[in-house]
Amino acid sequence: MAPCIVICHFPLPAPSEEQLIEIAKKSAPKFRQLGGRGLISKDYVRNEHGAGGVYVWESRAAAQAWFTEDKLTEYTKIFGARPTLTWYDANLTVDNKAGQTRVNGKPVAES
Repeated sequence: MAPCIVICHFPLPAPSEEQLIEIAKKSAPKFRQLGGRGLISKDYVRNEHGAGGVYVWESRAAAQAWFTEDKLTEYTKIFGARPTLTWYDANLTVDNKAGQTRVNGKPVAES
């Protein structure tokens, strides 16, 4: 089973670096607790078109369990804009930090 990457984008005025860091620091503990529910990592991101998060999940099922219609409605109320989600299956990962290549989440020998 492949890990799943979800890019969650809010089409809002982009926050400053300082604003994004403050928002992220407040919500980070909530996402740390999602490790037991399949969240591998979350990066808080911003650019001139808005802000959001890049989520890496153990599986698409884990991601879908988080990004429900109720969750999207909650986010819309909190941030004042409905996020768009872009879904990817990560069938092959080159992880330089761990020094490995993974196929569907499992390390493989390199040729």
